[in-house]
Parts: sequence; structure tokens; C-alpha cells
Amino acid sequence: MKTSILLMTVLTLAATPLAGLAQTGHAGAAQLAQASAPLTDGEIRRVDKEAKKLTIKHGPIQNLDMPAMTMVFQVKDAAMLDQVKAGDKVRFRAEKDGGQYTVTKIEK
Repeated sequence: MKTSILLMTVLTLAATPLAGLAQTGHAGAAQLAQASAPLTDGEIRRVDKEAKKLTIKHGPIQNLDMPAMTMVFQVKDAAMLDQVKAGDKVRFRAEKDGGQYTVTKIEK
């Protein structure tokens, strides 16, 4: 009897974090997946500091299910615009945030 109570307690405690994840819903799981997504190779085509945007020619972006193309991205932090210039080869992470595709991390 004590063994079964102990087992039920352990199983309940182990399942608690999973229940919390389930309550975050699809959006919470999607944000978690995007934040841990691999970086994508790209080349900076244009830096627009006024509009806080980067134009990047990039390979497939796995977390967004996006094929290779050239497109304009918002940046999460305007300081990113000072780190790159046209022609730079970069690795970056992009996420869909409020309907906008946004660069959340960038490395040369």
C-alpha cells in the first residue's frame, strides 16, 4: 500500500511540468521551439537603420518552414543593425512575432 502511494506521488510530481507545458497551448510550444531553433546561413543585402530592418538572402529557415529566398526582416534589437553591413555572411535566427518576421539573434 505504501509503495503504491509513493509511486503515485512520484508519477504526479513527474507529470506536473508537462501539465504546465500543455496549459501554455500551441503558441507557448511554438515560441519555445522557435527560441531553440538552429541558426540559418545568410548574407546581408541591405541594412535599413531608419526602418530597423535587414534584407537577408538566406537558406531554408526550418522553424518557420520557409524556403531559401531573399527577404526583409525586422530586428528584435536595433543594436543588431550596427553589427553587420551589406555583404556580410551571417548566421541568424528568425521568429514570427505578431505577424512580423523578426531576427532575434545574429552572428557573423
